[in-house]
Amino acid sequence: MCKKVFTSPKSKNKKNSSTATVLTRDMHSVSRKFISINALKVLNRLNSSGYDAYLVGGGVRDILLGISPKDFDIATNATPEQIKTLFRNCRLIGRRFRLAHIVFGRDIIEVATFRGHHDTASEKQQQCQKQSKQSEHGMLLRDNIYGSIEEDAERRDFTINALYYSAKDFTVHDFANGIQDINDRQIRLIGDPETRYREDPVRMLRAIRFATKLNMEISKKTKQPIKSLAPLLANIPPARMFEEFNKLFLSGKALVNFNQLREYQLFTYFFPIVEQALQSDEFPYLANLIATALSNTDDRINNDKRVTPAFLFAAVLWYPLQQKILQLKATTTMTPQDTFFSAYHEIMSEQQRSIAIPKRFQAVMKDIWILQEKFERREGKKAFKTLEHIKFRAGYDFLLLRATLEHENTELVKLSQWWTDFQHSNYDTQQIMIKSVAKPVSKRSPRKKRKPKSPQKNASNTQE
Repeated sequence: MCKKVFTSPKSKNKKNSSTATVLTRDMHSVSRKFISINALKVLNRLNSSGYDAYLVGGGVRDILLGISPKDFDIATNATPEQIKTLFRNCRLIGRRFRLAHIVFGRDIIEVATFRGHHDTASEKQQQCQKQSKQSEHGMLLRDNIYGSIEEDAERRDFTINALYYSAKDFTVHDFANGIQDINDRQIRLIGDPETRYREDPVRMLRAIRFATKLNMEISKKTKQPIKSLAPLLANIPPARMFEEFNKLFLSGKALVNFNQLREYQLFTYFFPIVEQALQSDEFPYLANLIATALSNTDDRINNDKRVTPAFLFAAVLWYPLQQKILQLKATTTMTPQDTFFSAYHEIMSEQQRSIAIPKRFQAVMKDIWILQEKFERREGKKAFKTLEHIKFRAGYDFLLLRATLEHENTELVKLSQWWTDFQHSNYDTQQIMIKSVAKPVSKRSPRKKRKPKSPQKNASNTQE
């Protein structure tokens, strides 16, 4: 249910600057009991050491919306080096944005120094390439100009993320009318949308992700330039695109995000060959395969079951892989195994230009695809070897997915049913099932019989 985040709207607002509204403890729902103990430790140590420190962004936003935050980010006027001196469990990361990670086992609290404006930075800072750098398209390549909390708020992307909670006096500081936008269920960029998207094109993806995650609408002004600026995503490093893929497709909102990405013409910058295939009539099952795989992933996540991006990659790229295999079969004389690996390497080489898929996930994708061919070979001991494969379950789930969609392919449907029965049968029944499988026709050309040597040749050889 949508509810107003002001709990005491009649109370008078205090101002700490001409740009911020301060909500006292009786005016908001943010409480320390909703904040991780480790985040509170970091806030308290920074404050007790003489620095200003605030819980900022999504942590504040989600608590106001009644959502349990997954991350607790902190903003402070302490520099990364000063933060490091306070925490032995601190490591400094990042070149583009210099950040401090305070590590508590598996829990990591991210601490950022207040950002400043590039046009107000000192001449010395502007001249230092390590402090600030922009690309020819306006994208920020380095952004280590430090400033005040007011400047930091203006540098944040969306109004609903420009909210700061102080553990010192329990106030919430609203710099961009973010409280009102939360109440209005609106995603709105701070500043000129085109300029902000050029600074960081990933903000286009974040706008969609926040809208679907929080069940909000993107404001008209914020969404207007997205389609025209979509090509800027081609400049984003593949490793960062992989991170964004995980956030969009492994958060329980994969299907709706997929539809939104296609609507705003952004999906092609994740999967160029797949978007091209979706726009053609050659792959009648492709859209349904992707949608079903994404829907199944959402169901698993929302039921607290494990998921892997490898399965989604395998589903999304399956039909482009099959097309590549058919092309190679028509133009080469390679063996089926060589054809598969050649097609696999071509597809993955092209895909890696957009998303840097880690090798550990590539290996799982390859296993899922190879198992599709192994499922067809069930004679002798092959069925038992396939059943013992470490990725059998993922491959089998993918086989079921294919059979469900390609229900007109009776052989594929029968094959999926055979494996369903086989894995749940006892050993004797399994033996009977294997014997009932027709032996596959050999794909190898028959060996030519060697002609016997002529007697004359043998005689001459003997004489010699």
